[in-house]
Amino acid sequence: MTDSFPELKPASRILLGPGPSNVHPRVMKAMMSPVVGHLDPDFVAIMEALKGLLRAVFRTANQLTFPASGTGSAGMEMIMANLVEDGDEVIVGINGAFGARLADCGERQGARVIKTQAEWGRIIEPDAVEAALKSARKPKLVAIVHAETSTGAHQPLEAISALAHRYGALMVVDAVTSLGCVPVEVDKWGIDACYSCTQKGLSAPPGLAPVTFSARAMEAVNARKSKCKSWYLDLGMIANYWGENRVYHHTAPITMNYALYEALRVVLEEGLEARFKRHRINAAALHAGLAALGLKLAAEEGYRLPQLSTVSVPDGVDEAKVRAELLANYNIEIAAGLGPFKGKVWRIGLMGESCRRENVTLLLGALEQILTGLGIEVARGSAIAAAADCYAAE
Repeated sequence: MTDSFPELKPASRILLGPGPSNVHPRVMKAMMSPVVGHLDPDFVAIMEALKGLLRAVFRTANQLTFPASGTGSAGMEMIMANLVEDGDEVIVGINGAFGARLADCGERQGARVIKTQAEWGRIIEPDAVEAALKSARKPKLVAIVHAETSTGAHQPLEAISALAHRYGALMVVDAVTSLGCVPVEVDKWGIDACYSCTQKGLSAPPGLAPVTFSARAMEAVNARKSKCKSWYLDLGMIANYWGENRVYHHTAPITMNYALYEALRVVLEEGLEARFKRHRINAAALHAGLAALGLKLAAEEGYRLPQLSTVSVPDGVDEAKVRAELLANYNIEIAAGLGPFKGKVWRIGLMGESCRRENVTLLLGALEQILTGLGIEVARGSAIAAAADCYAAE
């Protein structure tokens, strides 16, 4: 019988797409630790440590900071399900696929969603958010994506957060592709609810959604007139499990929590500022090399993510064929574009453990070979030389 179902032997890839990123060996080792019960004293101690580790990475003192069970999308739904009631006015910034998801999620919770839209690849301007806030009768929250994974746009948050509070709204942030790669200043920027994931900047496998809620956000949760529409994501019950009472709600994914614990230890051992600098340096080298190949970036200049670059596909090039050749011949995964960017861009990720100089050099060399084979004139070695010059200047 088992002959029809052979032993698992997935390839070991160099993951340079929008996630997941490569996982640190220490994280894999941690996942081999014995599974214990979800109320075992050893696991309870890990839960407490995880809350502290996540506070440090989110840069917050929020009491309710923990990893929700589920991927980053579960974090999004948890926040919307607990903060939104029928008829609430929610302003959502949409400049890519994941802003659109936020709007959809709000509508499913019964919100009246007011969409503030910008062209894909550009940021949401504070003036546009203020116009939306002025149009609302009583805005409940402003929700925006910090790092738009579909476009590579790096959204400034401080001015928008200040506007949200001025109009009496909560500030909600999608930090799925930003946490661990660029600064996420929950307290300093006045963010009331924020969610992320484990498989990108933190370099653990997918499966948990780190979330954090301010005291203002929890006041809104506790003041609900109706029950949270999601039993599984109901903060009123989950907070009792992650708080002092330890009241059983659902069985936490023990092994994934081990993975996140060790991944966060790796992040803080490196140091957040050093980690952010590593992402900036490698991105600058990648961008210099891409320019030497004649490739252009699609996101708005001045607002480009270091950890996720959208690269415009040259005219006449089959973008899927290039990705397939990278995977087959160089063991490198990059991703296609989404929505209006489908077939028009490649999405290249340099996140967490994948954000390494050797990966930048390997990818640039591979792209040079592939593009040359497609008949595109490229100066031999120009991309790697440009990247090397960039590293030397640091």
